[in-house]
Amino acid sequence: MPSMTSFTTPGRRTLAKGVLAGAAALLLDSARPPRPPVTPAAARIVRRRRCCACVCRRPAALPVGAETLYLVDSSRNDPWAPGIGVRELMVTVLRPAASGHGLPRVPQLTPGAAAVFTGLCRYIHPQLPDAGVDWAATLTHARAGAPPLPARRPVLLYSPGGGDARTTGSALAVDLASHGWTVVTVDHPGDASQVEFPGARPGRKRVRPTALSGPPDAATFRTMIDTRVADLVFVLDALGLDRVGVYGHSAGGTAAAQALHEDGRIAAAVNLEGYLDQMDGELLPVARHGTRRPLLLAGTDGFRDARLDRSWAALLAHGGPVSRWQLDDAHHWVFTDYAALVPQLHKAGLMTASGRAAMTGLAAPRVTVPAVRNLLRAFFTRHLPSRE
Repeated sequence: MPSMTSFTTPGRRTLAKGVLAGAAALLLDSARPPRPPVTPAAARIVRRRRCCACVCRRPAALPVGAETLYLVDSSRNDPWAPGIGVRELMVTVLRPAASGHGLPRVPQLTPGAAAVFTGLCRYIHPQLPDAGVDWAATLTHARAGAPPLPARRPVLLYSPGGGDARTTGSALAVDLASHGWTVVTVDHPGDASQVEFPGARPGRKRVRPTALSGPPDAATFRTMIDTRVADLVFVLDALGLDRVGVYGHSAGGTAAAQALHEDGRIAAAVNLEGYLDQMDGELLPVARHGTRRPLLLAGTDGFRDARLDRSWAALLAHGGPVSRWQLDDAHHWVFTDYAALVPQLHKAGLMTASGRAAMTGLAAPRVTVPAVRNLLRAFFTRHLPSRE
């Protein structure tokens, strides 16, 4: 039987340092002064209030609580660090909360994780600045220890892109949780940029950096996807979940689509620009055989290439509840927190225009961030409706 232990990430109010004192904070709305400056609506999670004069009567977003879990799968060894002897995962559970008033906000990156990421970020994303950013400065809208609302809610799992940690999807995950879903963001240690555990153990330090040293070759990519699918299935087992949704970005999107094919407990999935083949051209089983469960393929015009078109077209040719959606004037990391952060780094003079375009495209966050959020809300509202 797998073992499971949990701990709650402590909230921490962090002061920004260096040139980008405020820019990183705009991503998820960092520590607020008494009268906060106006920031783009797309860069924050907006809690709408009910208004009798509102024509569309959109429901108010809910407070969100966060809990971090440490999960151990003793039935598997770690493919990236066999000396550990087991497969360890870190996940964050985000749930609608009764109230978060007075409780600390959860940081996007703890100081320990931020210190490791600072040394790695240029290797993972060469466009990012190697100085001038305090990566520990941003606080999310999730509150540590906020009591969850007493209701059974549909669960969504999130798998980040290759080389990225689960924290790069914080804004979208918190937004979905604020609209009624329980969201479980999953780290994949070894290929994630950094993963912080409750403590060190033989074979790794407390903050474990990525084992990747550059773009993956065919064998590495195969290991990534196989491991990620197994990680998602294990989370379902460890948390006793059934009838869930899964969404993921890049390699996480690939894993989400393949996990949908392999595990009947997954009712619907969203692939945010992940290939559906191996690097040698072999189609994944989900693309070879199709699916009878809803699957959304979401991409950008900036990242679209022949390999993506071929593997997605193979799946779409089977018919069934599979659809494709494209966001124009955008690029690959627009589905992550970089959608709001990168334009701020560019505005602060810490990134070039070409670097911004290569990561998120040139469309404004006020356009791209709501578009992605609304897309996922609409898809999961249709197939796994929340109970707001």
